[in-house]
Amino acid sequence: MAFTVEEVFETASMVVHQNLDIRTTTLAINLRDCVHSDFNRFRQRVYDKVLTCGRSLIREAAALEQKYGIPIVNKRIAVTPVSLLMDSHCTRAKFLQMADTLDRAAQKAGIDFIGGFGGLCQKKVTRSVATLLDCLPDALARTRTVCSFLNVGTTTTGMNLDAVNLVGPMLKMTARKTKRAAGCARFVVFVNAPEDNPFMAGAFCGVGEPDVALNIGISGPGVVRSVIEKNRECDLTEVSEMIKRTVFKITRAGELIGRELAKRMHVPFGIVDISLASTTKYGDSVANAIEALGIESIGAHGSTLAVALLMDAVKKGGAMASSLVGGLSGTFIPVSEDAGMVRAVQRGSLGLDKLEALTAVCSVGLDMVAVPGSTPAETLNAIIADELAVGIINNKTTAVRILPIPNTRPGSVVSLGGLLGTAVVMPVKKWSAKKFMRRGGRLPAPVTSLRN
Repeated sequence: MAFTVEEVFETASMVVHQNLDIRTTTLAINLRDCVHSDFNRFRQRVYDKVLTCGRSLIREAAALEQKYGIPIVNKRIAVTPVSLLMDSHCTRAKFLQMADTLDRAAQKAGIDFIGGFGGLCQKKVTRSVATLLDCLPDALARTRTVCSFLNVGTTTTGMNLDAVNLVGPMLKMTARKTKRAAGCARFVVFVNAPEDNPFMAGAFCGVGEPDVALNIGISGPGVVRSVIEKNRECDLTEVSEMIKRTVFKITRAGELIGRELAKRMHVPFGIVDISLASTTKYGDSVANAIEALGIESIGAHGSTLAVALLMDAVKKGGAMASSLVGGLSGTFIPVSEDAGMVRAVQRGSLGLDKLEALTAVCSVGLDMVAVPGSTPAETLNAIIADELAVGIINNKTTAVRILPIPNTRPGSVVSLGGLLGTAVVMPVKKWSAKKFMRRGGRLPAPVTSLRN
């Protein structure tokens, strides 16, 4: 599809004035061909493959930034779920060594984050997944770039509560072992996890993916906010159409960059994730885009409708622009990474209950939520299970990234630094679900999953 001169100038204006960027280029790498009975050879193969691919990504992404003038903010790698690779090397010490290997290769290549240090346990926690979870606090504490995930359910299998119950204690241990609980920001628990997600911390190279593929994530909440602010008198139908057209243009620009980058690297182009992802940068806030619609502060009554409107328009615009939309593709509402969300929590307009309601109509879930470090592990598990149940029943991806920050109380403000932003510690309910969560077992798949 050809680009007009007007579209080129319009895109340039979005980059300069409205924070349009390619939020991430993520290279998905299948590491199954690296597996070897000799663990040292196995690690060396992993190191060499990640380093070679990572250096190519960094080099070619820099060249495209120079050519087109569109910033590529993050360069990342997602690998095959490590628990699937380590069945024959299933010891705590070897898992930690593999985490070190991935971290060294990523840092040497100049990669921001490397995802895939995780596992799939929709029905049962395997010995490999259990070992990974056991070592995870130490793995996150001793690495800088390694990100981890756990997929505990799907709409067709239900949710594994036994796996969920392992997460709370692991998070509390990780929070104690990492500064300001920052290690918890590199772990996410999913249901219905997509295999081609380019965003961290949940990116991994799924078992059905190519040996290597390039996936990209675009972002433009500042662009969307600008369009809304210029059309304050329009009704919701007209606003939706304008957002849809804007996301169409953003997606076309993103796919152009992604396809050319993949071509230069001699790898297949995978998908473009059209999620609106916030940053801490001024004007780059999904919350501000929602408030521009006429919501006084996100979390106020009407916010769920506003997010649903935005989500629907984003999906329609992206799907119209590209046949390769994938990943999460929605509207992120990460609390600490969005300045507008932080202000809403401080004002009191936004709490955990309203966040959970918002996630019923957007992706991806409770993201970058801080709670007091004294929160019991069973309560953390219950918060996670509540959110994931939304995904199971509604056949959508949901996830939780929650930080139990030690020595804090509701209202405490903690600077996490960099892209992680500033966390305002949110209160949790004092009533317990301990006896309920200890029942364990599986949430059965909903009847809506029976579609054959």
